[in-house]
Amino acid sequence: MPTANLTLIGKPGCHLCDDARDVITSVVSKLADEPHAPEIALDELSILDDAELMEQYVEDIPVLLINGKVHNYWRIDPLRLRAALLEIR
Repeated sequence: MPTANLTLIGKPGCHLCDDARDVITSVVSKLADEPHAPEIALDELSILDDAELMEQYVEDIPVLLINGKVHNYWRIDPLRLRAALLEIR
């Protein structure tokens, strides 16, 4: 079974980060019933805990990575995320 490792990079108190998390969890929960959906793991990182992430993404949070590659900045489009996850083989 294919695997999708999602990483949400943000910080506490960021309303866009909260919105992104809500979209991601909604998409992931709906994909659970899809026969060709990958196994999905979600990890969250804070730019406040990592100086390198802070330097790289301070102006771009939230950032969503799929298998280590940037998928989106700021706002997560649920249809685009769903399509990207279903393309993982």
